[in-house]
Order: sequence, then C-alpha cells, then structure tokens
Amino acid sequence: MGTGNKNWAAWLEERVGWSAAAELLRHKEVPQHRHSVWYYFGGMTLFLFAVQVGTGIMLLLYYRPSAETAFESVQFIMTEVEFGWLIRSVHSWSANLMIAAAFVHLFSALFLRAFRRPRELTWVSGAVLLALSLAFGFSGYLLPWNKLAFFATKVGTDIAGVVPWVGGFLVRFLRGGDEVTGATLTRFFGFHVAVLPAITTAVLGFHLYLVQRHGMSVPPSVDPETVPKMKFVPHFLLRDIVGWLAAVAALAALAALFPWELGEKADPFAPAPAGIKPEWYFIYMFQTLKYIPATILGIEGEVLGVLFFGLLGLLLVAVPFLAGEGRRRTRLDPLRIAGIAAIAYIFILSALAYLT
Repeated sequence: MGTGNKNWAAWLEERVGWSAAAELLRHKEVPQHRHSVWYYFGGMTLFLFAVQVGTGIMLLLYYRPSAETAFESVQFIMTEVEFGWLIRSVHSWSANLMIAAAFVHLFSALFLRAFRRPRELTWVSGAVLLALSLAFGFSGYLLPWNKLAFFATKVGTDIAGVVPWVGGFLVRFLRGGDEVTGATLTRFFGFHVAVLPAITTAVLGFHLYLVQRHGMSVPPSVDPETVPKMKFVPHFLLRDIVGWLAAVAALAALAALFPWELGEKADPFAPAPAGIKPEWYFIYMFQTLKYIPATILGIEGEVLGVLFFGLLGLLLVAVPFLAGEGRRRTRLDPLRIAGIAAIAYIFILSALAYLT
C-alpha cells in the first residue's frame, strides 16, 4: 500500500510538480502585529466567493432563464427541490456577506497603506474585484424575476442611461433593448454565470499571484525587518479556517432564521411598488441622487451625480499613484481623513435611505 502511494506521488510530481507549490506555501510567512486581524478579511472574501460558486452551480441545475419560466423555476427550487430553499438563501446571504467583507478588506488595505510600492497593481486588481462583486450583485438581483427585482433593475439601468454620450448605448446594452424585458433577463443571466465569472477568475488569479509574490504588507508604523512572523501553513491557515467555519455557521443561521423571500412575479404592466430601493451596497448612491437638485448650473443633477461617483471610482483605483510613498502616518493624514469620511458618508446616507 505504501509503495503504491509513493508511486502515485511520484507520478503526480513528474506531471504536475505539486511539490514546488507545497514548498512555496511552507515558506510563506505572515507578519504579526496589532493590525494583523485585517489580513483575514481577504481570505474571508475569497471563501464567500467559493460559497457563491458552489451554491450557484447547484441553483443553475434547476434555474430556467426566461421571463416565462424564471420565477416558477425559483419557486420550484424553494418548494420542491430538497433543501433548495436553504441553498438559495445561503447563496443570497453569502453574496451580501461577500460584498461586506470586500468593503472591509478594501478600507483596511487603504488605512494600512497596503498599496505602497511594489503593491500598486495588487490594489488596482482588488478594486476591480470589488467592482466585479457589485456587478455580480446587480446582475443576480434580477434573476428571480420578481416585482421588486424588476423595478429595481429598471431604475438602475435608467441611471446608466444618464451617462453623457454613451448613456443610450449602455441602456440598450444592459437591457437588450429599450425596456426591461425577457431579453434583459437572459442577458443578465449570461453576465452572471459566464461573462463576470470568466473576468473574475482571471483578475482573481492575478490578484492572488501578486499577493503571493509580494507577501503581506505591513503598516508604515511597523518595521518589516523586525516584525515577528508566523508560518502561513499551518498557523495562519488554521486561523483562516476558523473564520470560514464561523462564516458557515452565520450563513446557516441567517438562511434558517431569515430565509430569502421570493415575492411576487414581475408584471411589466403593473405600477412600480412604493418606496422601491436598491440593495444596501448601492443605496447610499441612490440616496445621494435623491438629494441632488434637478439642475445645477444648467446641468441635470442626476448626470452630475453619476459623474461624481464615476470620478470617485477612478480616484479609488488611482490611490497608489496619488498617495505618494510616505512611510509615516499622522492623524491629519489626508488619505486617512478621506477614508473615514467615505465610511461615514456611506453609513449616514444608507441610514437616511432606510429611515425615510
């Protein structure tokens, strides 16, 4: 038996070379300092993405992407497929937790200045992954073809239509026509299960390669030469796994206690429900657009709002190239102030959206 195992190991080593990867993991180390807890949110985001992939594949076995069958197929999953309601709830809850973990990961990297040379592209690829996570959320929201998702998608694609010069093209590209129809549903399905996963796989692979190549960043206040380190395998990995198990427990509890509702089937001819709102990760933008005046200096307020958020997105990607190489962080650090202001803005506008 032992000889057989050795033969298989030798066969795999000759063809795959897995021992080189194992050796690399054995030598990988993680800095230990008072901010090390933030390192775990990267792995948590990755784990929740894996949950999304696994549960999404199971849902895909029964889902039928057309305006005539989408709602009924989700209803069938929730009522007839064994544990189908649980899988759908876990998929929905893990999507929300993944985006929350991605936001925490991004802001922790910002405050710890994890974008400093030579990690500029690590930051850029991470920002792109956050944008892709939001795109996953937006495209997947319509797939149950219920009333709330239908009108939220209509509002969201209407907002894309105000982008100067390309707005009309964006609306038709997203909707597959001038209105939200069954063509929009099949197009969003294609984005959600094919286009976005393909792009995400490539960007995620590049991001993980850069993290492996450059290692974990340390804050400017920590000397990388003297900071204590722990082995990635097994010490850091075991701590990561504890977090993943906690995430599984949280997902199971949320899915069991607060199962994701299906609502009513979409009716394009019905009036929009009162007080319709997007998902929480878009709601601060939605609330901002509500507060902007109809016109400012002769320009439509909604156009200025969309341009404002577009500019913020570009600035976020460009942070490593704008922040400089400063090693020391002070209480009046402009980047730190901007990060705190952004978090406060998101929380305050989101709270106002839910309270009004």
